[in-house]
Amino acid sequence: MKKLVLVLVLGVFAFNANAQNADKAKKLLDEVSEKVNSYNNIYIDFKYELNNKESNTKQESKGNVTLEGEKYLLNFLGFTKIYDTKKVYTIVPANEEVTITNAEDEEGSLSPSQMLTFYKNGYTYSWDILQNIRGRKIQYIKLVPTDSDSDIKSVLLGIDIKTKHIYNLIETGKNGTNTTLTVNSFKTNQPLSKSLFIFDESKYEDYYIDKND
Repeated sequence: MKKLVLVLVLGVFAFNANAQNADKAKKLLDEVSEKVNSYNNIYIDFKYELNNKESNTKQESKGNVTLEGEKYLLNFLGFTKIYDTKKVYTIVPANEEVTITNAEDEEGSLSPSQMLTFYKNGYTYSWDILQNIRGRKIQYIKLVPTDSDSDIKSVLLGIDIKTKHIYNLIETGKNGTNTTLTVNSFKTNQPLSKSLFIFDESKYEDYYIDKND
């Protein structure tokens, strides 16, 4: 009987501890989201790494993205992507090609405008390790997809405790692929050109333009 009582007590304690950790994690994520939404615009310079030991695959690249509300301008892997809330314009200079798609055709994929708030839906949260990275205290929150069919096993979201900005994102796939996105530079409320998120077709007269209508 005493052993049964002990097991029940320990079970309740573990449940309460997990609930408190989840609450702490959600509170920090809410603070990050509130901070992100307080800016008029955001510019992020980032490093992208992909590793899969089983297939001996390793890829590294750099990119940058400018965000203003739902609009974005992304430069990554040799292409430029512009989203003006209605259309997505993917410009590939190497192929001299522009693909224009409707916004709804992008649904189901993580867009740059969601990269700082994607965790708000579809994940459970838990408090993870705290690391000191070059003098910055980075608190990690572990996210696990609620969809059992997801290709993602888990995501570690590193948050700078002082600034409440995302420092990095480490995604572990069920296929053994680890993807890391590290923020090198995070600038806010920059003076932006009014035409930044406008696709000017006249600049691409020599390109093949696929409008996907």
